[in-house]
Amino acid sequence: MSTISRDEVARVAALARIDLRDDEVDRLAGELDVIVDSIARVNEVATPDVPATSHPLPLTNVFREDVPAPALPVADVLAAAPDAQDGRFAVPQILGEE
Repeated sequence: MSTISRDEVARVAALARIDLRDDEVDRLAGELDVIVDSIARVNEVATPDVPATSHPLPLTNVFREDVPAPALPVADVLAAAPDAQDGRFAVPQILGEE
């Protein structure tokens, strides 16, 4: 039994201002129906004793600790820049401002 009708797909497409051809509406109705059926099957096996997961494998944080450190001296940073003026990076003008 189809849970997603062509009319529902056409209505949502119209709300989203997406222009779909008739063949696209038919195709999407079928694809969305398969997705809804798949979710229903998962819900059938999901029981309260099965913990919710966001990933099938356990993940750990791979970032290093955030430890404050002194900043680099401005002169050293600007020495590596292609151009600097008044203690700042100089970049090409892009907006036509003065």
